[in-house]
Order: sequence, then C-alpha cells, then structure tokens
Amino acid sequence: MKCFNTTGLCIPAKHYMVDISDRLAEIRKLVDGGKYFVINRGRQYGKTTTIRALCESLYSDYIVLSLDFQAIGDAVFKTEGTFVQGMCRILCDAAEFFDAPIPDNYQKEFEALNEKSEESVKMDELFRVFMRWFREAQKPVVLIVDEVDSATNNQVFLDLLAQLRLLYLKREGNPKVKTFQSVILAGVTDVKHLKSKIRPEEAAK
Repeated sequence: MKCFNTTGLCIPAKHYMVDISDRLAEIRKLVDGGKYFVINRGRQYGKTTTIRALCESLYSDYIVLSLDFQAIGDAVFKTEGTFVQGMCRILCDAAEFFDAPIPDNYQKEFEALNEKSEESVKMDELFRVFMRWFREAQKPVVLIVDEVDSATNNQVFLDLLAQLRLLYLKREGNPKVKTFQSVILAGVTDVKHLKSKIRPEEAAK
C-alpha cells in the first residue's frame, strides 16, 4: 500500500507522488542542449527524487555520473589534494555500488590518484583522466552532483567550478573538444550564494 513520504527520496512504487514528467522534459531539453546548470530548492521540495528520475530517463542515451557530496564529508574540502582524492573515491563507489559505467582502466586511474600523497595530487590530474575517458566514451557523459552545499566556504569548490567552466568554454570554441555533455549541481543554496560565502583561508568565514 502506498503512503505519503516527507522524509527523503520518494519511490513511485511505495509513495504517492505528483506527476513530474513535465519537469523532467524541461530538464532533459537542457541536458540535450549541452547546458551546465543548477537545481536549488529547500528541503523536501523533491530535488533528490527528481534527480533519480532524471538519471533513469538519461541512461539510454548518456553515461550518467550521479554523485553526492554528502558522501565525502567536510575534511575532504581542506586542500586541493584531499578534495581530488575524495572525488576519486565517490567516483569509484559510483562504479562499484551504483553501476556507473566507468571503464576499468579509468577506474584504476582514479584509484591511483587516491593512493598518492595528498600533497602531490592536483585538480588538473583528475580532469586529465576525464578528458582521456571522454575521447573514448561511446556516449556523452552527464555529471550530476547533489548536496553541493557541502562545499560552502571552501576554495577547492571554486577550483572545481573553474575547471568545469574552462572545459565548457573550450568546447564552445571548438566542437572537437570532448568534455561533459551537461553538468547539474543540486542543493538547497544557489551556487551564486555559495560562491559569495567563500573567503581566503586567512579571512573569517
């Protein structure tokens, strides 16, 4: 028997739900158009439910990397190296536990970055692995990151946005450049507001 759910992810077989097909169709247009965008709403507005339904609708045409920053914790945002290694861990977890179609050789490259000393790991190394994968991938890759609010007050989050923006601009200037088809950042707080809260390490946060 179905019931109302107000505590987390809604599952159609278990819970009463509103019809979100129109919303998914609008989001799908953005993904197909190669857009990078944000989804921000308060708690219990259906973000995570929408993301799950979106992933299911995209699987036939795209490789979908659906990540959650809640899985890596505050300490990961301490330095560039710890953040890159945290990203590598949740990418490997996505491949192992959620069947994200990351080829074995690139999963091993993510694992190798995680095993290096954190002082030696740089953001561009992570993106170089992505770029090599994109050139071989049979389908375009869509990146979805839920709970980006976890990155509040962390400079490395701006570094991540800068890398994503750089590849987006390169692709727009040269269609032969392979990068993410679409990037979706989801959270309670708008990314513009998150960026305004980030200060240099020596400043008050």
